[in-house]
Amino acid sequence: MTSNAALRWQRLQRLSYHHPGLGLTVDVSGMGSPPEEYAPLAAPLARAFAHMAELERGAVANPDEGRRVGHYWLRAPELAPEPELGAAVRQAVADVKAFARDVHAGAVRVGGRGEAGEPFERVLVVGIGGSALGGQLLAGALGGAADPLPLHFVDNTDPDGIDRLTAALGDGLGRALVVVISKSGGTKETRNGMLEIGAALEARGSSLARHAVAVTQDGSELDRLARGAGWLARFPMWDWVGGRTSVTSAVGLLPAALAGFDVDGLLSGARTMDEATRAPALAQNPAALLAAAWYLAGEGKGRRDMVVLPYKDRLELFGRYLQQLVMESVGKELDLDGRPAPQGLSVFGNKGSTDQHAYVQQLRDGLDNYFATFIEVLEDRAAGRPRFDVEPGVTSGDYLSGFLHGTRQALSERGRRHMLLTLAALDAARLGALVALYERAVGLYASLVHVNAYHQPGVEAGKRAAGAILGLQQKLRAALAADPGRPATAEELAARLGTDDVETVWRVLRHLAADPGSRVVSELSVAHAGEPWLARYRAAG
Repeated sequence: MTSNAALRWQRLQRLSYHHPGLGLTVDVSGMGSPPEEYAPLAAPLARAFAHMAELERGAVANPDEGRRVGHYWLRAPELAPEPELGAAVRQAVADVKAFARDVHAGAVRVGGRGEAGEPFERVLVVGIGGSALGGQLLAGALGGAADPLPLHFVDNTDPDGIDRLTAALGDGLGRALVVVISKSGGTKETRNGMLEIGAALEARGSSLARHAVAVTQDGSELDRLARGAGWLARFPMWDWVGGRTSVTSAVGLLPAALAGFDVDGLLSGARTMDEATRAPALAQNPAALLAAAWYLAGEGKGRRDMVVLPYKDRLELFGRYLQQLVMESVGKELDLDGRPAPQGLSVFGNKGSTDQHAYVQQLRDGLDNYFATFIEVLEDRAAGRPRFDVEPGVTSGDYLSGFLHGTRQALSERGRRHMLLTLAALDAARLGALVALYERAVGLYASLVHVNAYHQPGVEAGKRAAGAILGLQQKLRAALAADPGRPATAEELAARLGTDDVETVWRVLRHLAADPGSRVVSELSVAHAGEPWLARYRAAG
């Protein structure tokens, strides 16, 4: 009779993939599905492989906007369907590297090339979503004290957050290279951050144009602004690169090159993984292995959440990165045939072993509604760093490994699903491979659940709704200003505007009253202090 331990060992060998060149292993043997349960997915995976091949050849991926999907061409420009696209990719990479070299050498300074301004000492990236998150992942994973230009980010339209950053930078803001990233140039969060940073620079006697470069689509609103104002440089984005898959474009490469990271290694690792994940067989394709394991764990309906647990400080942001990549790609209301068939795969992240004190209790004993993705990096310290024993013969890295595998065993004992990704070390090439692995896995999984991974109607709906809220805000301010001597409740103002959405009117009024600059005042009697919805609002005198 074969023991459980022997069965686990056999299953590991059948449900694992190892890439010797990258030193990367994907092990899904702990996901609860025996090898025979993967067999029925052979035909759906074959269709997914064929669909992916069509996309790489230039097929339209997003019929809503007539867009192709070309992030694979960013690291293999020879595969671009038109030679001029491949040439544009090569030129963009060359331009990014040349610009970074000139900034490092002091040839490009505050004010421009050949100016007498101060040399740049840091980089401030202004973007949102994929336009910031990719760079943040690179900074967290590859950054260090010796970086020639440390990276900072404005990734939200939160004025307090922007104030905290500019205050922390202090006079250093005057020596910051500002990289503004927006494909369309019309993203309001990025526009707001850009204007806030511009105002902060003007308050210090400078201007945005003396500090700024743009990463945007040719002819966009941002591109026109950068041209007209004489910004230091402009780098391209293309409509065939989505924000969540843009890290190997200038969106990620420019901050990476300025920070001194290994851009060539990042691209090479992604390219190598792209090649591996084109294999048309489950056992030889790590992305297919991931997608199939997700599908089986969630019964094809996304019924289990993905909990991402990197046991490496440098990968702390990887869960957030996957959150956007996965959830924006597969969270859809309609299937490819336009029929209602809601799909999704919720992603949550925490860091091991720091946070396992908080989450392991529920993972082991609570609801069985998830699968865990452990990420292990075998190299404890960078090469050349001395070993240090916290106990005789035991390092802090040994403890980290012990916590990881001990937690895996604790979950296995309760039949909880999990997988393990192992990297020999963490460098630019392996990080690029990790990103490319999940990009392909998401595309294959979307095919398995029959949704389009490359459009995001829900995001656009949110933007339209936000625009409507801002329009309502303007109407409320006008209504109050028109009758400044007559305070009114939210219900009265809603009636005045002809809307029955009193709740939204009230919430907008509360926000306005909290901002002294809006000149909207809230009045509420002491007797009704616990009933803020009864407040009356008026224009300040």
